[in-house]
Amino acid sequence: MADLRTSPALLRARADLDSVLELTRDLVRIPTRGGIDPYDDAVDHLGRWMAEKGLKPTVLRDDTGSAVALTASVRGERPGSTWVLDACLDTAPFGDEAAWTHPPTGGDVHEGWLWGRGAADSKSAVAVFCHLAARLRHEAAHLRGDLVLLFDLDEHTGGFGGAERYFEGPDAPTDIGGVMIGYPGMDKLVVGGRGVYRVRLRVHGRSSHSGGRRSTPNAIGKAAAIVRAMEEKPLPGPADGFGPGKLTVTAIEGGTGFSAVPDLCAVNVDVRTTARFTGKEAADLVATVVAEVDAAWPGTPPTLVEERTRWPAYALPERSPLRSALLGAAAEQGIDVAAEIAGPSNIGNHLAGLGIPATAGFGAVYEGLHATDERVLVETIPIAQAVYDRAVRTLMG
Repeated sequence: MADLRTSPALLRARADLDSVLELTRDLVRIPTRGGIDPYDDAVDHLGRWMAEKGLKPTVLRDDTGSAVALTASVRGERPGSTWVLDACLDTAPFGDEAAWTHPPTGGDVHEGWLWGRGAADSKSAVAVFCHLAARLRHEAAHLRGDLVLLFDLDEHTGGFGGAERYFEGPDAPTDIGGVMIGYPGMDKLVVGGRGVYRVRLRVHGRSSHSGGRRSTPNAIGKAAAIVRAMEEKPLPGPADGFGPGKLTVTAIEGGTGFSAVPDLCAVNVDVRTTARFTGKEAADLVATVVAEVDAAWPGTPPTLVEERTRWPAYALPERSPLRSALLGAAAEQGIDVAAEIAGPSNIGNHLAGLGIPATAGFGAVYEGLHATDERVLVETIPIAQAVYDRAVRTLMG
């Protein structure tokens, strides 16, 4: 095992720490709450920093012209794959600002912690990745393939517009070796995740006056029958590493006032899939239940099933170069990291559907993720940088 005091990667990271902190604090002080704040100031500030370091940033935009990501590349002079360091530049909302110990946009450093919204998720990772790329830019002659920085501005909305634009856009690279997503936390490395199948059901009844003498089929009652039937359907047991499949009704909307029998009710259904319970099987389950209830409610229009999301479950094999490089780099820094398959889905599932390997979840130690008093432990930032430094050099060396 490497001597932590003299590891070249750790020495480089410690030399960068003051600059990493400065950039992270600058970004925390610019609010970028997903779907709430404009992103121009953050994009401009980070873009200037990257340009000063010779990284040549590019802003990716969606079909409306809105910025959805900021990217830059370090091109190795030897042939090889493209490796992506991905982190989100947008953040969760603040919640009750009065409840924060330090202001969510203060960027304060106190008692060894850097406080503020985005300090952990994931502006510290953005700063770390920028500094790593800035160093590697001077070593292009020794690198195989390309290193890409991808900073998504549409992650906390759930849209992942930046990732979709980069990986599925007209100029998307075709030689991606893998993606390392810089979520915080040093206890585990996510190497897989349960999949997700999400639908919105538009359940129909017949409208009438609630005080009328004759009853008509109530869309809410029909929706309730669908919900009960779905929750009674058995799901397959746990698959290796994945845990069990899961079906959850997450929203019901229907009806107005008191005097009208509703003729429409919308139901959101979230299904978590596994290697044994695939997206197709989840879709078949929902379709079967809907058909059975529709048949039991004659005189009503059929239920419309609107598919919103279908990401596959995935797990990187133990011999995956991406997995091996990161876990090996962590071990060299004396960090015992567990490789885990996550219960919640993440952008790695979407990438798996595109055939792109991805890891997520190794970064600095944190508290308050998506909650009050989000913060990151400063002394662990260089360790995270050193691990990515070593992993990237392994993959591109």
